[in-house]
Amino acid sequence: MNADNQNDIADDADSAIFEALLWRNKGWTARVIKNEDDEGWAVAMIKDGESEPALVGPWTMGRDKKNPKPLDANAFATLVKTASEVLRRHEHHLHALYHQKITVTTEAGPVSVTLDIVPDEDDPYAVLAAYDIAGEQLAEQKVEASFKLSMKSASAWIASEFRRPG
Repeated sequence: MNADNQNDIADDADSAIFEALLWRNKGWTARVIKNEDDEGWAVAMIKDGESEPALVGPWTMGRDKKNPKPLDANAFATLVKTASEVLRRHEHHLHALYHQKITVTTEAGPVSVTLDIVPDEDDPYAVLAAYDIAGEQLAEQKVEASFKLSMKSASAWIASEFRRPG
């Protein structure tokens, strides 16, 4: 192990927190909070560097039925796993939303048409591209981010010899 790795481990150990209502470890923070909607408690899981929680869920009451149950290693591990899965699903959803692909059968063979949306805050746009069966690019066109890729729009673009869609 080199000195840089040892420093990283030391930094991680120094930043770890294991309190009854706050755990911070391995890039995640679990914070037990008062549930605003009722008399119960909730737990928020926040990934380091993020401003919003990846997961907020109900938290168990303690034995006194007034205060929350303290966090522990098993609960924290389960919360990290669940919050990570929520983030993964969100990333998959965004990927599916921003990167679409349709294959159109033409006389020359199958043509794959892709739409990659670039969600720029100031000037969002999309790139429409076509590829032959060997993966060679046939055309590429910048289009509005609101362009809807469908079998009909892809076929029309190919039929127009890849002119800018209207």
